[in-house]
Amino acid sequence: MKTWTRLGLAGVAMLAALAGFNAAGAEETTPVSPPPDLTPPTYTDAGFHAVEAGLSPSARAGREIWFKATAGNARFHTYTFQQRITALIDWYGVLRGDHREDRFKSWGLINDPGCCTPGSAGCPAKSYEETYGFDWCPGDDQLLGFVGKPGYRDPACDFTDDSAAPDDPEGHRTGRESSCNLAFGTSTGALGFRKFPNPRFDAAAWKKLNGSLSSWEGYDRRLSDDPNRTDYRMRKLADAAIEPPFLIGTACASCHVAFDPARPPADPAHPTWENLSGLVGNQYIRISEILVSGTPHDDLLWQTFAHARPGTSDTSAIPNDQVNNAGTINALINIAQRPTFAGESVDRWRKTAECPAGAAESACWCEPGKPGKCWAKSVATETVHHILKDGSDSIGALGAIQRVYFNIGSCAEQCWLNHLTDLRQMDPNGRNFGQTPFDIGQCRRDCPNFRAIEDRLPNILDFFLTAPEGHAKDLREARQNQLQASQPGQVYAEADLTSDLEKSFGPGSVARGQQVFAANCAQCHSSNKAPFEAVDFRAIDARTGLRADWLGNDVPTPVTEVGTDRCRALHSNHLQGHVWEQFADKDYHARKTVSGILEPHDGGRGYYRNISLLNLWAHAPFLHNNAVGPELCGWSGAKGNPYELYRPSYVDASQPGKPLLAADQQPACWAYDPSVDGRFKLYVASMRDLLNPAQRIPKATKLDQDIVLDIGPRIFDGNAEKRLAGFTVRVPAGATAGNVGNFRHKDFIGDLVQAKLHPDALEARLATLLPAAEAKQLTAEMQSIGKAIVADPGRLVEVVKEARARTPVLWQIYASCSEEIENDGHRFGEDLSEADKNALIAFLATL
Repeated sequence: MKTWTRLGLAGVAMLAALAGFNAAGAEETTPVSPPPDLTPPTYTDAGFHAVEAGLSPSARAGREIWFKATAGNARFHTYTFQQRITALIDWYGVLRGDHREDRFKSWGLINDPGCCTPGSAGCPAKSYEETYGFDWCPGDDQLLGFVGKPGYRDPACDFTDDSAAPDDPEGHRTGRESSCNLAFGTSTGALGFRKFPNPRFDAAAWKKLNGSLSSWEGYDRRLSDDPNRTDYRMRKLADAAIEPPFLIGTACASCHVAFDPARPPADPAHPTWENLSGLVGNQYIRISEILVSGTPHDDLLWQTFAHARPGTSDTSAIPNDQVNNAGTINALINIAQRPTFAGESVDRWRKTAECPAGAAESACWCEPGKPGKCWAKSVATETVHHILKDGSDSIGALGAIQRVYFNIGSCAEQCWLNHLTDLRQMDPNGRNFGQTPFDIGQCRRDCPNFRAIEDRLPNILDFFLTAPEGHAKDLREARQNQLQASQPGQVYAEADLTSDLEKSFGPGSVARGQQVFAANCAQCHSSNKAPFEAVDFRAIDARTGLRADWLGNDVPTPVTEVGTDRCRALHSNHLQGHVWEQFADKDYHARKTVSGILEPHDGGRGYYRNISLLNLWAHAPFLHNNAVGPELCGWSGAKGNPYELYRPSYVDASQPGKPLLAADQQPACWAYDPSVDGRFKLYVASMRDLLNPAQRIPKATKLDQDIVLDIGPRIFDGNAEKRLAGFTVRVPAGATAGNVGNFRHKDFIGDLVQAKLHPDALEARLATLLPAAEAKQLTAEMQSIGKAIVADPGRLVEVVKEARARTPVLWQIYASCSEEIENDGHRFGEDLSEADKNALIAFLATL
């Protein structure tokens, strides 16, 4: 609380004179500004907890878990990811404290308001030597003392649990897994990214490498200065002999916390808790680039991983199914109104008090030492949500939330890492040649972090369902907040919003827009039933206090009807026999096969859900990959800035290979602007792009550097590195990144061998997928490719490219998805008159 100092009578008289009062008090006066408050700020977790006011105990618990719980994934992000996926993460480059002001522009990260820059006023840490180059955050007074030492007690051990559900079996009510296994650590300074002290840290070795405890510069150097050596392409990050001071984990909030659209900060680098929402979804984060931030930019992994637009994440990047297409980070708003689907056949684990005698662990299991805490697996008919872009997470909201923790690294070594495809394993009989199903029952038995989350899933769902952070934030509310910042008490009513919109989009446009929406859009983008002309899309549900219409029916629609980039709809992780099989219900696996798709699309694939249009004004660009609308960038596209990660993507689709347009023909990217006005301008531009597909400039993400792959063993004789055998493959800059990521190289190589040894068998198998003439042509083409590669292995890329031009069906068979243009489709509304398009833009801005 700020207070004024007592000035005494003389001081009051002096201020009165300075303010322009005469003895009689007759003159008009100018208000006196209070003296500046020189009290240093304090940095605690109090602001985080203040937002909990009004939440139920369950929702409060769920919110803290969502923001802080890593469920033990710090080991995965520090060691396992690099070792098994071979992509390096430069956590210091992303999170370094001296770049706090630029984190949002560089990486789209949201600064934690409770953290501070060492040496700044009020900050408990006086220098970066104390914090190893990071921000100081609440809890670091304890954590920093355990860097290089065992014995750290995680703050999650002091977590306040809500009472268990009264209808749960007693063993489940009394036997919850220790909250310590939620694994909170402390903030890194960026919300959702959590740090833990590394007990194996060696301060002397660190200072020898980096020069000081505050620097990570030596850790960032190349392993060799000789460009002719393989180690030249690797950084000291890959040297497991040097342990960092922190292990870094991620909570769900790392991608989902963002600025409240209705109350954004004046400066994105300096938000307060009032400016933040943990559920709105971060439209600016570059999570793909973060996960390969320590990898050279000419590396295959960088060029294929770092293809996602800001605000999107390729959730199949780690459980890789070779479908290279990112999806937007979900806005979890008005979940209480989201449609559910009754009568679905769900095979999952359910709570029970006991197991039948002799039951197999795969069917029923009781947790040792916790009487009455058992789980039984069975098929039952349930009402469920459909989650993910295609609705493939379909065993209910609790199961979908649990799977998020696996997606961010929890229980990796105990449960799912060995079920993933190793892209380097070429032996069909070898381990990890392809995916195998993750076993939920086995993971529950073997991973305490799984149990810690599972026992509290209802708390997280309660946070989703009831927290104001997850309520829709309308443009009217946002503009009223904007107005009241300068004119306290002023009201900006719905009539004011309508008036302002009609000044821009024409008289009567809002009312007309509702008619256009009802006639053209509501059949997919309303949770009400026809006739839509009678629906009040703004009606409030008295039970929840939220808008009754979720503005989407969530029904899966064949991608051939929507016409958008189909790659994300073809992801295969939820298919039977694949890693997330147990997170899809039997109805998903039994979906009707969509006709008209070239690539494999069986087992429930080939659909997109009809998404919600709630608060569309705040969530541009559009489509599942943020490809319709202007391209976004953090540093205005500044060339030469190593933190500007924007890649031009506008192409000439009429030319072979769909090359990038010349630099002077590329539309400029739009700098991040989360302000109310910035969001609205982006919305209008994106809507015009959506409704005028013929005017869209095609987009395709391209490699911006050559990828050079040295294949074959090398030796180092003490002076130089020499190749014993092998060849070099070069994938040129300008190739479509999706084509590289989607190429099913294992199937291709296997069929090259079969074309050589058993061409008749290959042709017969291909004839089950293609017309007989095309199967015969492709078999002959594969024989030619094999001969050409044997003659000159270094021409592998060129040989395949030439063969694809001669035999286009090759890409249909050996690509998970052959689509290249990312902003095509969803042509609904293109035939509307210009006036009706304007009306639709105006109306949707009110929802």
